[in-house]
Amino acid sequence: MKIIIPMAGRGSRLRPHTLTTPKPLIKIAGKSIVKRLIEDISEVITEKITEIVYIIGDFGPEIEKDLHEIASEIGVKSHIYYQLKPLGTAHAIYCAKESLQGPIIVAFADTIFRANFKLQKDFECSVWTKKVADPSSFGVVVTNFKGEITDFKEKPEKFVSDKAIIGIYYFKESDKLNLDIEFLISNNIQKKGEFQLTDILSKMLKDGRKMSIENVDEWLDCGNPESCINTHNNILRNNKFKEDRKGFVIHNSKIIEPCYISNGVTIENSIIGPYVSIGKNSKIISSKINNSIIQDNTEIYEASFENSMIGNNVSYSGVGKTLNLGDFSNIK
Repeated sequence: MKIIIPMAGRGSRLRPHTLTTPKPLIKIAGKSIVKRLIEDISEVITEKITEIVYIIGDFGPEIEKDLHEIASEIGVKSHIYYQLKPLGTAHAIYCAKESLQGPIIVAFADTIFRANFKLQKDFECSVWTKKVADPSSFGVVVTNFKGEITDFKEKPEKFVSDKAIIGIYYFKESDKLNLDIEFLISNNIQKKGEFQLTDILSKMLKDGRKMSIENVDEWLDCGNPESCINTHNNILRNNKFKEDRKGFVIHNSKIIEPCYISNGVTIENSIIGPYVSIGKNSKIISSKINNSIIQDNTEIYEASFENSMIGNNVSYSGVGKTLNLGDFSNIK
């Protein structure tokens, strides 16, 4: 089973953090969004992952190295393709056409989820969904009593379904998907200048191919700083990081759980938590911090803040209630 991960966008709603780091590589409780995505998918499929395929923009060699390392850490090979123009979700997948062979999962890289199901492989395609209270803000799928998809609706004004599409799909035969995308592109079937995967799904329905849904239990958003912090808190609430702690120094300080503290961290004369993550080799001195994400190699002195995101290699000294500082910021 191959996992295809389109991630060419930089994530403008999460700036300034995505000015130097693509959104899927932003760390939430010490682990990047894309790595969490891959691990979550591996829990619900019965086949072994054979390859991770990334579709990226011009991110540079350091980012590409990080992506290859994520795949290497779970023992699979990886391949990188490029989408240099924003021509839509279907076009992004088509950029990886050389890898479209056999069964695949397409997973857009800003999705974190929790699920208890095991993937059904009897259908030609399955669309992963989450029941939502207000489906008018989402693309939704309509199903029959057998669980087969009968229609797609984009942000329906009237209720037709509460099954919102989360951005993860299974295709049994990806070579057929490749042909469908070629049909879309050759016939110039676009919406607002982009070739969309939803048009492929609609074509599959018209062609009579059987499609189903897989319902996830939780769908966690990382689209902006506020939603990132909410997702971060959810992850901390459902994991026990305290047992894994090692390689850091805490002096004359109080840690209020749940928190995540990485290797090489120094905390002195501070109150940390609840709901705080501190990345590797960071230093927190004489500060009070809660409900916040702090990335790697960052130094914070005499600060008091909450509901904040602090990037990598930041130096901050002062008092504030809410901060949103990107990488390499220096504020005194």
